Amino acid sequence: MYHGIQPQIILLKEGTDTSQGKPQLISNINACMAVVDAVRTTLGPRGMDKLIHDERGKVTISNDGATIMKLLDIVHPAAKCLVDVSLAQDAEVGDGTTSVVILAGEFLKEAKAYVEEGVHPRNIIKSYRLASQLAVQRVRDLSVSLEGKADEEKKDLLRKCASTTLNSKLVSGEKEFFAQMVVDAVSCLDPNTLDLKMIGIKKVTGGGLRDSFLVDGVAFKKTFSYAGFEQQPKAFTNPKILLLNIELELKAEKENAEVRLEDPSMYQSIVDAEWNIIYDKLEKCVASGAQIVLSRLAIGDLGTQYFADRNIFCAGRVESGDVERVAKATGAKVQTTVNNLDKAALGHCATFEEKQVGAERYNLFKGCPQARTATLVLRGGSEQFIDEADRSLHDAIMIVRRALKHAEVVPGGGAIEMEVSKYLREYALNYTSKSQLFIKAFAKALEVIPRQLCNNAGFDATDVLNKLRQKHALPDQAGKNFGVDVNSGGVVDTFAAFVWEPSLVKINAIASATEAACLIMSVDETVRNPKSEAPDSGAAQAMGGGRGRGRGGRGGGRGMRR
Repeated sequence: MYHGIQPQIILLKEGTDTSQGKPQLISNINACMAVVDAVRTTLGPRGMDKLIHDERGKVTISNDGATIMKLLDIVHPAAKCLVDVSLAQDAEVGDGTTSVVILAGEFLKEAKAYVEEGVHPRNIIKSYRLASQLAVQRVRDLSVSLEGKADEEKKDLLRKCASTTLNSKLVSGEKEFFAQMVVDAVSCLDPNTLDLKMIGIKKVTGGGLRDSFLVDGVAFKKTFSYAGFEQQPKAFTNPKILLLNIELELKAEKENAEVRLEDPSMYQSIVDAEWNIIYDKLEKCVASGAQIVLSRLAIGDLGTQYFADRNIFCAGRVESGDVERVAKATGAKVQTTVNNLDKAALGHCATFEEKQVGAERYNLFKGCPQARTATLVLRGGSEQFIDEADRSLHDAIMIVRRALKHAEVVPGGGAIEMEVSKYLREYALNYTSKSQLFIKAFAKALEVIPRQLCNNAGFDATDVLNKLRQKHALPDQAGKNFGVDVNSGGVVDTFAAFVWEPSLVKINAIASATEAACLIMSVDETVRNPKSEAPDSGAAQAMGGGRGRGRGGRGGGRGMRR
């Protein structure tokens, strides 16, 4: 039997970096916790904002978790999971993007101590998944349904949900004003679909937040216009609206166009024919009886003047999204030809006007008969401020939509997390195995939300958490709705104080954060090929691939495998 030195087996390319085992898992957890620390202070109504300056010099000021995670240029492969989970929460629910990142980080932090002591990650993952299912079920049990309420009462409840969301945003000073606006905007939508695209948000720099207004219909910025535009009427009552997807202007011939003439006098007839075609189109538009003509494509100076002479308003190069919303609101059908225009294809609304908003002019369509759309026109002092107001209102709109579809709410302010945490601690005592420890660790991690709310508001988190634990331990669940009072630094019944959140936000946050934490804990090896990360790797690969392919396709495989 040969007992010499065994030759080393080279499995991976030279220079490949592999790290595995417990140190790799600890390293991944530390990377995720570093990311969590970046967004931790933005949680809640007293959260701070982040100023992010990218390589193009664009400055973004935000405290929206998903926006910050998207703009942070994270390169660590495990930490990117937290970015994905935050964006998924934003797409699915719209709010709770900071909460989901903080929860995932806290689950990993609690698991880290056990991993260092030699516990197998699979045992922790199994217990975490069980705890997550129990937590989600408990949230469902504690949620209060809004079904069966009168419309006015339901709108009032939705306003409170929107106010809670806006509480932690830059526009929190005007939360009542915007909460009403958001609920009115969502109420305009088709209740079956609640299509987000049907709410337009237009931003106009200048003025104050209170100058923002809601148009029950469609508003869009005045498009580029030719001479003759100022002679057109700027207001109508009960106008008929024609939507087109054709150009109404004289077009230059395509390149290399060639017309051969036998007789020079025929040239004039060709020019006249071109003019006759455009005049024919314009006459058909006028004959349809429309007083407003909008087109996705250009309406030239000839068309603009022609319509102005006949007291018709026209706008060309209108954005597709705006044309779509005008069609939905007024009942007009977009036409691709002006031949045989049917009266049924025309839309109508109660009033149309062109209005000065700040330095811009806006076309407003109000009182639309089939108004399944609304437009929010936002005002504000600076571009960054309006952008953040836009992001804040997007979150509020998403929350109100979700609350309408799944009309169940839970108390906010960390109350639901404390109640679920208490429930899991008690449930853990049913186990005699290590699972008891891991479920308790999960329960402890949930307390990070009220703790962080206290820290961000400058209160003593230990004091407040002890008060909350005492309230939630009361018999007959008398204190189940108590959460952090960010105004006084004490505790308050958040349900009675109307700090409400849709239960879907919490359910999604707990489930997503658990999945992300379990995914990161299940990774025990990272293989990184440094050559593939080099900037010129694409060129190098192309050269390598070409080397073996020169002779009639032979050796193509060899070249590719270098």
